[in-house]
Amino acid sequence: MRVLVTGGAGYIGSQTCKVLAESGHEPVVFDDLSQGHRWAVRWGDLVVGNIADGALLRRTMAGERIDAVIHFAGSANVGESMQQPVKYFVDNTVGSMALLDAMMCAGVSRIVFSSTCATYGLPIRTPLDEAHPTAPLSPYGESKLAVEKALRWLGLLNGLKWVALRYFNAAGADPDGMVGEVHEPETHLIPLALRAAAPGDYRLRIFGTDYPTPDGTAIRDYIHVADLARAHVVALEMLERDGLNDVVNLGSGKGVSVLEVVSAVERVTGSSVRRVAAPRREGDPPALVADLSKARQLLSWMPQRSDLQTIVADAWRWQQKMSALAG
Repeated sequence: MRVLVTGGAGYIGSQTCKVLAESGHEPVVFDDLSQGHRWAVRWGDLVVGNIADGALLRRTMAGERIDAVIHFAGSANVGESMQQPVKYFVDNTVGSMALLDAMMCAGVSRIVFSSTCATYGLPIRTPLDEAHPTAPLSPYGESKLAVEKALRWLGLLNGLKWVALRYFNAAGADPDGMVGEVHEPETHLIPLALRAAAPGDYRLRIFGTDYPTPDGTAIRDYIHVADLARAHVVALEMLERDGLNDVVNLGSGKGVSVLEVVSAVERVTGSSVRRVAAPRREGDPPALVADLSKARQLLSWMPQRSDLQTIVADAWRWQQKMSALAG
């Protein structure tokens, strides 16, 4: 298939383009480069544009003979969404509506949507399965849930074939070292912990040490970006064969605490992580862990590189590579 990958110059999008190409598909990246990087477009052509530009999307889909879409483009910072809610509804919800409209106009009927576990809100049970109630605690989660609802209606009324992948904490880097995580500012725990283990004076802030967890720090489910990318391609191929029209969790199925991540970083790097305690962040639940039953049953997918040691080791190699290039 020729696949339009919105946000394909970003962290997860670029890794997915690599897996698409390795699987015999042809990615076409659509990205405004506001958060992505031109150097990360190594598989397929790049069209520079914003997903709100419906006319450009329609021209691209027709000119590039697009068969399907994998949709990553948008904003994905929970804390920022609490400060700039309009930005998140514009970037994530309004932008996605423009994309879906362009797809309908161009006759493109298959989409894999990058959703999030933030749609669930405060867990009433863990691990979280897809039947868990959705009650987002942030505009980010709400903006993604709105797109999921639109997908359901377009599936019913317009014959759209779709799957929304609700994933947990993406982490790690391409095992081959070709692409990886480069955010500015960086907000993710593992690259920040690695920064705090490297030479310098940066200190990792640990937000909350009084959670009702074994060591008092928040527990999250980390999934390797390579496993995440592979799941998108598997879901796309299933849409081509059978259709799906469903939401599916993606994670490792295992929860690890902030302090367990810090310990893993110290083992991999051989250095201490400079850190300081900080208050809890608004909207952060004590624990988020995925139930992978549906992913295993519907997609025949299970993570292969998502043990914490492998995630941290791949991220550390990538961070060392970036430091060497910068220096």
